[in-house]
Amino acid sequence: MKPSDKALVPFVSVDHMMQLIHHIGVEEMMSGIAEYIEDDFRRWELFDKTPRVASHSEVGVIELMPTSDGEMYGFKYVNGHPKNTKEGLQTVTAFGLLANVETGYPMLLSEMTMLTALRTAATSAMVAKHLAPKGSDTMAMIGNGAQSEFQTLAMKAICGLKTVRLYDVDPAATEKCAANLASQGIEVVRCKTPEEAIEGAQILTSCTADKQYATILSDNMVGSGVHINAIGGDCPGKTELAAGILQRSDIFVEYPPQTRIEGEIQQLPEDHPVTELWQVITGKAPGRTSDRQITLFDSVGFAIEDFSALRYVRDQLEATGLYHALDLLADPDDPRDLFGMLQRAAPDKT
Repeated sequence: MKPSDKALVPFVSVDHMMQLIHHIGVEEMMSGIAEYIEDDFRRWELFDKTPRVASHSEVGVIELMPTSDGEMYGFKYVNGHPKNTKEGLQTVTAFGLLANVETGYPMLLSEMTMLTALRTAATSAMVAKHLAPKGSDTMAMIGNGAQSEFQTLAMKAICGLKTVRLYDVDPAATEKCAANLASQGIEVVRCKTPEEAIEGAQILTSCTADKQYATILSDNMVGSGVHINAIGGDCPGKTELAAGILQRSDIFVEYPPQTRIEGEIQQLPEDHPVTELWQVITGKAPGRTSDRQITLFDSVGFAIEDFSALRYVRDQLEATGLYHALDLLADPDDPRDLFGMLQRAAPDKT
């Protein structure tokens, strides 16, 4: 039986996602996603919001991240398994879905391993645009794994970054990142210590994968007048910054009930003051207020950012045709006769 149009859902595979990125341009696509994220943060109060549903194990975490703006519903399935790279696997994999709230029918199914890398970097750069010191053009990238090139190029496209200073405990990771960025129009400096990496940097990005309480940046390493982009901590028991840095910083978060469980601020008392990013973007709260201020984006990733990224991808499909029509939904002639549809699909035994 040939599926009807109602049975078909656009599916964006990894191959189609990569074609879409090359068609648009990686920096241009992250800039576009950042605009969608900022637009959705401006209407933050319309969204359903809940901390992601997490299933933890000794080796990693599997999470569901749902939200809705009342017209569309979206969710992402994502894992985080730091051990995977030693087994030739990705630390993070993901896929996501958009659905029509009125009917409940899916509107888009998409890979999100590649898309999550884009949206994470787009979010970081969008936030830095609001919080980093004016004229910031140098970033320390501490942790040179799968996210590092995306973070660098998003900062270049959205914040005007000119130089990135790389450090990783694994020199091979730094060489990988430097090679990938060699022809991307940005100065790359390889560093042998984290202290060397942060010299002269106005933006400090920490992005490591180990699921542990770690101190990637110690208190004495961080001076005044910088913006810290802390994106490695994303589950209970996993941090990157010394608590002393948090005490000296003005902290900005996506959704406090989630960040207090998963972010750097899990090290602080429950009542430690933080500012929600949507309030800065809408002008309801101040962002950077002085040149000497330390601003800290305690980023753990939130479902609305994934919703925005999926919305962006969906808006590109008609013009590009970069999707498969997936036979995902049953569509019987009579909505009450699902069994009859099954019977009519029986193989001919004659």
